[in-house]
Amino acid sequence: MSGGQLAAILVREQQAFASARPQSLALSQRAAAHFPHGVPMHWMRDWGTAFPLFVHAAQGAELVDADGHRYVDFCLGDTGAMFGHSPPAVAAALAAQAVRGLTTMLPAEATPHVGEALAEVFGLPWWQLTQTATDANRAVLRLARAVTGRPRILVFNHCYHGTVDETMVVMGEGGRTLPRPGQIGRVNDVSQTVVVEFNDLPALQAALAAGDIACVLAEPVMTNAGMVLPQPGFLDALRTACTRHGTLLVIDETHTLSSGRGGYGRSTGLAADFLVCGKAVAGGLPCAVYGFTDDVAARLRRAEAAREPGHSGLGTTLSANPLALVALQASLTQLMTVANHDHMNRLAAQLASAIESAFRARGLGWQVSRVGARLEFGRGVPPCNGSQSLAAIDHDLEGAMHLYLLNRGFLLTPFHNMMLVSPATTAGQVTAFLSAFSDCLDEFSGLMGAP
Repeated sequence: MSGGQLAAILVREQQAFASARPQSLALSQRAAAHFPHGVPMHWMRDWGTAFPLFVHAAQGAELVDADGHRYVDFCLGDTGAMFGHSPPAVAAALAAQAVRGLTTMLPAEATPHVGEALAEVFGLPWWQLTQTATDANRAVLRLARAVTGRPRILVFNHCYHGTVDETMVVMGEGGRTLPRPGQIGRVNDVSQTVVVEFNDLPALQAALAAGDIACVLAEPVMTNAGMVLPQPGFLDALRTACTRHGTLLVIDETHTLSSGRGGYGRSTGLAADFLVCGKAVAGGLPCAVYGFTDDVAARLRRAEAAREPGHSGLGTTLSANPLALVALQASLTQLMTVANHDHMNRLAAQLASAIESAFRARGLGWQVSRVGARLEFGRGVPPCNGSQSLAAIDHDLEGAMHLYLLNRGFLLTPFHNMMLVSPATTAGQVTAFLSAFSDCLDEFSGLMGAP
């Protein structure tokens, strides 16, 4: 199949999308009078469609658009709705709290219950709340610098930790740190960030040996440059190297909360000095958390005692508002259950196995990586780092496949081939997707060879 054939399929699918969604088109045109590209947040235009798909309702693992079309949702708000759209436990908690106050900048009665639940689920004793994982990561980087007295941080190449300036970097020639391309108004001084490739233990150890790195900020599994799994022993060696060199280890579980109850670290025994989790942690309400050990807490108290008076540079007015607290409490106690994670992991494993079988049946050199309820598929062998993963992506091909599936009632994450299974996802929905995916592969398999 040629590039011209791909273009023809894309034209056909774009026309099918547009002709079936006049209400979304009308809403987009009306919204464009006040929102650039007709969307209130620019990521919402990244679906490869001629105009945005406007949502009327979202419940469980389904969406209904403005034209009444139903979709089985495997994107789930790009992880924010990992436990399903509008989970009943969270919706009920929000409804009850809404008439008792939305924000006060004072601790709500739920506060001690939330602290106890966080400690029980994630295994760390000390916690703070923010509104987003970006906020949490930014705070943790500052706190790590405060307690270590060191200026620099280390991240892995093509990482994603929200939009924290220090992490929006890539590795250039000779290991030089460069600003990540595409940033608007990007920061030019990236000298305080060290970048190495994920799974490159010698490079990691060499960087930490300099003794000036306050913390390593890492996902235990890279998830935003395609999924990159840690090689056997790498995370244990990362923990050991951080301890040896007096560097704090920050584990960002925002995406790897899919691993199981308490995230990847709790499931595998990886011990973090700081833990960050956002997006789905409060069932879809804007909320994030960061936790830390007793040792870090003691060091923070000493740093606070020595701090000169003035604004700390941490915190936002609406953080830990009563709505966030009750949603977080409901999520921790009623969504993050062993039973829910077992259901999610079991269906995700079935989905991943069936997708791999579909690739093999057609002789396609594609693979599936999975972390609990989260999976991604891509061309070639499983990558060892972000650079390898990005090099295997054919954005035009995969975008056309996503649009094909969307037109048949199935949503995948538009940025890459990420899929999530929620507690509300059913075996029937997985079976229906696999039927549509089989048709999709039959249509596109001629283009799915080597790039």
